[in-house]
Amino acid sequence: MVGLNKSEFKNPVVNWIDTRLPIFTMMQNEYGAFPTPKNFNYLWNFGALAMINLMIMMVTGVFLAMNYQPNATLAFDSVQHIMRDVNYGWLLRYVHQNGASMFFIVVFVHIFRNMYYGSYKNPRELLWIFGVVLLLLMMATSFMGYVLPWGQMSYWGATVITNLFSAFPVVGDPIVTWLWGGFSVDNPTLNRFFSLHYLLPFVIFGVTFLHVVALHITGSNNPLGIDVKSPQDTLPFHPYYTVKDSVGLCVYLLVFAIFVFFWPNLLGDPNNFIPANPLQTPADIVPEWYFLPFYAILRSVPNKLGGVCLMFGSIAVLFVLPWLDTSPVRSARFRPIFRKLIWLWIVSVGVLGVCGANKPEGIWVVLSRVGTAYYFLHFLVILPILGKLERPLPLPESISRPVIGGGPLPGGAAAKPMEKV
Repeated sequence: MVGLNKSEFKNPVVNWIDTRLPIFTMMQNEYGAFPTPKNFNYLWNFGALAMINLMIMMVTGVFLAMNYQPNATLAFDSVQHIMRDVNYGWLLRYVHQNGASMFFIVVFVHIFRNMYYGSYKNPRELLWIFGVVLLLLMMATSFMGYVLPWGQMSYWGATVITNLFSAFPVVGDPIVTWLWGGFSVDNPTLNRFFSLHYLLPFVIFGVTFLHVVALHITGSNNPLGIDVKSPQDTLPFHPYYTVKDSVGLCVYLLVFAIFVFFWPNLLGDPNNFIPANPLQTPADIVPEWYFLPFYAILRSVPNKLGGVCLMFGSIAVLFVLPWLDTSPVRSARFRPIFRKLIWLWIVSVGVLGVCGANKPEGIWVVLSRVGTAYYFLHFLVILPILGKLERPLPLPESISRPVIGGGPLPGGAAAKPMEKV
């Protein structure tokens, strides 16, 4: 009939729906027969894990919101009510609480994989930018969620972080007042943060959709960093990578369950078990572990405005990474110098994390400044220069040859080392 989609599904119900709304055909094309490079390793599982983690956080968040009271007087007690009186409330909260940390672990590995294999390079610049936007939205959502239990660290963390905007001249104080909803962190602040914490995951879901659309238009990168040259270089996404993703998902859920059932408060702060007290400042105000490197960058500069600019700059520089890396080769497998320097950058981020967890004094100040210096040097100086000077190793002529033939090139023949890929 005119106007109906031609559906090839044999199930009569699925066929009836698909002829009128071809969602099953779309899913089959995008997640069934979609051609993907045949040499993916398990690092390519983390994108799917991030999507699953997002769904877990959204579902548990909706149920927690049904019993939470966004009121400065009632918030702390409502969390205790969820833990003690709501059926399986303890499980919902521990899954949601530890899910935030698991989400950041998965996303950080996903980002590192993209950096190591050059997945931000042409033609995937917009795909990378969507990913950085998602990181920013995650950071904002998790910060606002950390405030909701209204414990000591929640209250004072909100006070310290929101006060950072006061460093900006002219507009800083109005921004802080708007965030607070008054002249201190109080009930209006909690209401605003609860509303935004509930809203932003849906924004994240929308940006994730754009991220996936951009991925399916440009196609996936692969560990060799070379383009697909023939159908022999690819496999259909299902069943090959759905099975592989399922293996990764089982391992991930096992680790997740260990945290939830055995060490649910391992990554939390004991001060957050104390109700918020505006008259008593904790001895040490430390953010969640996934903010520690940025916190160390903030404290590495004695000037407040300079520290805030560097902290925001540490994320902003990621937006322009595709244009800072001037090498024509994507994968670090064929860039011997870059392969060492990217691991050195990872070490610097780890050092910054440790520094952020310690008081800004003594050796920790020195290490914070060294780590901050290398963090920015890597992007702004090393990558632009290295791309011009480094001589990459010979590239394989296709994806299939290393996978099937066991070697990059036949007979040791050399490919063009600086060929754009």
